[in-house]
Amino acid sequence: MNGMRTETDVVVVGSGISGLAAGLTAAEGGAKVVIFEKQRSLGGSSNFLQGTFAVESEMQRERYICYTRDEAFKNLMDYSHWRANAHLVRAIVNESGPTISWLQRMGVEFTDATVNMPDAPSTYHVIKGEGAAMIKALASAAKEREVDIRLGARVQRLLKAGGKITGIISEGNHEEIEMTSKVVIIASGGYANNREWIKKYAGYDLDVNITPVGNVDKSGDGIRMAWEAGAAEEGMGVLELFRAGPLGPDFPMKNQIEFVTCQPDLWVNPRGERFCDEGISFYDSEVGNANARFKQGYTFSIFDDSVIERLLERGVDRGVAVENPPGTKPVKVRAELNAALERGSTDVFAADSLEELAKKIDIEPDILKATIEEYNRFCDKGHDELFAKNPEYLWPIKVPKFYAVKVRTVFLGTLGGIKINERTEVIDKKGNVMQGLYAVGYDAAGMWGDSYCFRAASGSSSGFAANSGRIAGKNALKYMGF
Repeated sequence: MNGMRTETDVVVVGSGISGLAAGLTAAEGGAKVVIFEKQRSLGGSSNFLQGTFAVESEMQRERYICYTRDEAFKNLMDYSHWRANAHLVRAIVNESGPTISWLQRMGVEFTDATVNMPDAPSTYHVIKGEGAAMIKALASAAKEREVDIRLGARVQRLLKAGGKITGIISEGNHEEIEMTSKVVIIASGGYANNREWIKKYAGYDLDVNITPVGNVDKSGDGIRMAWEAGAAEEGMGVLELFRAGPLGPDFPMKNQIEFVTCQPDLWVNPRGERFCDEGISFYDSEVGNANARFKQGYTFSIFDDSVIERLLERGVDRGVAVENPPGTKPVKVRAELNAALERGSTDVFAADSLEELAKKIDIEPDILKATIEEYNRFCDKGHDELFAKNPEYLWPIKVPKFYAVKVRTVFLGTLGGIKINERTEVIDKKGNVMQGLYAVGYDAAGMWGDSYCFRAASGSSSGFAANSGRIAGKNALKYMGF
């Protein structure tokens, strides 16, 4: 393999929203920037996001949304029980409003600042064209500022001399590149596809009892390189969990069977027992945590024809993504259910009796029958004596056909790995700043406790990515003396 040597001011490893925000911010300040992306296309999982977190943005001000930075900071810290890095959380919150304005100047369009769950602050800034449009706008702005974006170029390791990070070694197009730089910013997107690490740190078998969604080849390269260079570890094993209906090529994303399975009706574990107040369906982290208690990697949503009729008449209670808000009617769900049954799906089951349904999903019939009888009593009384679910969502399961859909534990990304401070500078194992090295987005730790904070700050995963990238770019400029 031929090799070459070159130099720049800033190397960014990864081209998602965090990497592009970091590189573009540095370029605006006059730095020469090279972004390395190991895939042949830009953006990674950032292409699929629909909105991002901010407080005290101009969009919120225009809508009389008075949720403050102080309130957001306190809610985020309380959610983590103060396990999060308070200085970092404060920095992200403070940067978030100006970042929306900056993204708009870079060509990103937003359609609303809103809420996407009940009783939550309106922090969700909805992107026109979703994440793919954001990535396209940022990449275009970066190229206008002469940022060198290299696709199909995998960064292998960091260069270090005299206690400072001095560049990277990259491989791409059958060529090894040694690039020296004053700063390296790691934005490689975490380790969602690393089977060994998911097992070691989170305790799950990837694609067996937990499934990554929207992630490709996220092997943890950036985290590994930082550790090899002396970075401290933090936040490993924390996943952005949720619960999702049928997956795979036979079930497109946002299929209408999923509309039904995520509603606050009856859910049972692999033994056929209720395991939570299904009213948590509106809050992805709570739902993901509850589902993840079962190492089989799935639970079941149980419903009957009367549930389907209710949804067709009045629409869903729990919306599914921005384009399917509460009130949306799943008009295709019967056709989708019938198609799944006809092809012998191992995720969708139907029967004319509860006993038959239980046998099909390999649950003891007496257990499932007892669970549903108890649940129906609660519905008839209007009081859930077990989990205190809101009576509004107590709907009995009595009318054949009866359905069961397997609903899996899934995750959108990993939430940690490299310890950083509020300036996104990487911290070494002795607690000191590693000069010239920054980490952002899914590679960086400190924003979360043991769970992704969804209820208090919707959109905070992408918000952390964008804002940590901006903070890294600004502090890299200061470090270099621009």
